[in-house]
Amino acid sequence: MAHNENLLTLSNLNYYEKTTFRFFFLFFLIQLLPIDAQFWQHLFSINWLKLEYRDIFYLSRYQPQFVPGGASFVNWVIIAAIAAIGTFIWSSRDRDLKHYNELDYWLRVVVRYRLAIGVLAYGFLKFFPMQAPPISISNLNTPYGDFTDWKIFSLSLGEVFGYQSFLGAVEIVAGLLLLNRKTAAIGAFLILPFTGNVFMSNLAYNGGEYVYSAYLIALSLYVFAPDGIRLFNLLSLERPTLPNRFRPVLIAWQKTGRLVLKTAFILFFVILYGFKTSEGYQEGQYHYPKTAGLPGKAGIYNVSEFRVNNQTLPYSKTDPIRWQDIVFEKWNTMSIKSNRPVMPVHAKTEEIYRNDADRIYELAGTQGRHYYSYKLDDINKKLVLTNRNKNHASEQLILNYNPLNDSTIILSGINEAQDSIYAVLNKLNKKYLIFEAQKSGRRKGLKL
Repeated sequence: MAHNENLLTLSNLNYYEKTTFRFFFLFFLIQLLPIDAQFWQHLFSINWLKLEYRDIFYLSRYQPQFVPGGASFVNWVIIAAIAAIGTFIWSSRDRDLKHYNELDYWLRVVVRYRLAIGVLAYGFLKFFPMQAPPISISNLNTPYGDFTDWKIFSLSLGEVFGYQSFLGAVEIVAGLLLLNRKTAAIGAFLILPFTGNVFMSNLAYNGGEYVYSAYLIALSLYVFAPDGIRLFNLLSLERPTLPNRFRPVLIAWQKTGRLVLKTAFILFFVILYGFKTSEGYQEGQYHYPKTAGLPGKAGIYNVSEFRVNNQTLPYSKTDPIRWQDIVFEKWNTMSIKSNRPVMPVHAKTEEIYRNDADRIYELAGTQGRHYYSYKLDDINKKLVLTNRNKNHASEQLILNYNPLNDSTIILSGINEAQDSIYAVLNKLNKKYLIFEAQKSGRRKGLKL
């Protein structure tokens, strides 16, 4: 049973319009259903007793995948082909054309909540500014031309924490508006320009999330379209327009079930996920390794003396062997600047890794420096360095670590080519405009 005060219903559409509805109903239904093994593998791999925000995030980003290799519009083509076949079968069998209003209503409910999950997942990562992290010392000492377009965009966003949080707040508000039928069109209207900008940014800066952002745009259009048409008729054409007041009549247990499901959704995807994301923010940025680096040694060091096999190499911008400078991060990353070619890696999609070895954000989308993770043998004063770039993963350095004082370090040992090396590092008292501006406030004068 259903209650309907709107005279313009799906039952009044002609055959071709109803055929179009059938196609889009099947198309979006397939897009929403967890029909491949990837979703279920992740679901059953979650430790529900130690739930992390990354677990909820990956659940929220699910899309059906028929071809390997990540998100692709090829999957959309396959889904459209399946929907077309289903439409043909449906059209040939369903002559009475009944229950279309109910089908549209419930599909729109599912689309609203799926869309809400998508924007809330990214919204909390921005609200607690983690999606674009603060710039590292190594990146600050990398020439602008050595960054990809995507990395420049991400680094720029990472340094405006307030703006990033504002963007997250917009997504959260839009997601919450989707949870109520009366405000869903407003939420979808907010998402369309917001996610449309994300989509265009991904295309312009060669990002990897353009398929998923297009997916959210498609869901937003489905939610907003009926009210968008009514608004156009009312405001632009100045025609009398009736609101859509169709809603199914629910019996007692259905009303209870609806309330329970909605409450569970809010508790899980809003309150719990928001709390877990806040906890993650307090623990530190998920893009950078968690293992601490050498105490008090973070900074950039000039390599004042460098020997290979007991032969001194003068400072050179073109020598592929001679080190020019070294950066120690606050975490256990050491980056080396030389003219030795770097085969860059890319990390264009949002990933939340548990293991430090997988957290390659600092070196992704850049060249000019080689990035190493290191382990310190504090007793023997020895550093074991492993290249963090998967294209240079076989490279390892074993170096003796001798801090002469607070600003001078001597490294000696074996490099990646098994040559003996000796390097004298002198810490530079370098100030960075971006950090000084954050300390003093952008409206005040800076002294560097």
